[in-house]
This record gives sequence, C-alpha cells and structure tokens, in this order.
Amino acid sequence: MPQPSALGPTEPEAFLAVCSHTHLFPGARCRLQGLPDPQAFVARPQPVEVLLRFSDAVVTDAEVRTDGPADAVLSVPAYTTGAGTPIEGRVWLVREFVRTGDEVELTIGGIAPV
Repeated sequence: MPQPSALGPTEPEAFLAVCSHTHLFPGARCRLQGLPDPQAFVARPQPVEVLLRFSDAVVTDAEVRTDGPADAVLSVPAYTTGAGTPIEGRVWLVREFVRTGDEVELTIGGIAPV
C-alpha cells in the first residue's frame, strides 16, 4: 500500500507549454513539454495541468480538458501580458495535437462554445 508523502498530499504535475506569441488566437501554437508518453497523448489526449509560457516570458496556469461537449480544449484564466495588456480568460478549442520529437505541439482552433 502506498505511503503518504511526508511533505503532504501529492500535487498533480503541471507540464510546461511554450507558446510562440504573447497571447492565444486561432492558429497559435504551443509546445507541450515533459509528457511521459507524447505519442499516447497525441493519440488520446488526457486532462493535464499546464503552465503556459508566452513569448514575453509571462507564465500562467492553464488546463487541457477533454470532458466537455467539444473535443479537447485549453482553459486559460485571465492574465496580463508583459506589456501590460489585460487578456480575458477563455476556453479555446484545440484544433490538433502533433508529436514533434519528445514534445506535443497543440494548435489553437477557435473559442470553445459555451
């Protein structure tokens, strides 16, 4: 039987996703890093916690979700760009997941229907 950690409950692991712009939009791409099995994730995406790092070095929490009426989505809370522009929180459709070496590149579709 597994023993509880002396440091407290285990937190879910968040995976770094490096984005090529300061914000998301249809067609934007992010490279999800550190997944234990990138090919399996591409074949069948699973919910994961993500740390989005944008090109201006801003980092925000996000989440890949697969439990809604749409296929996979990326849920991103409101954040502020490095230049001070406020970006409202959104849930984005993920158009596709593609394995690129040991990373998974995700391409943003449109805003997910509510």
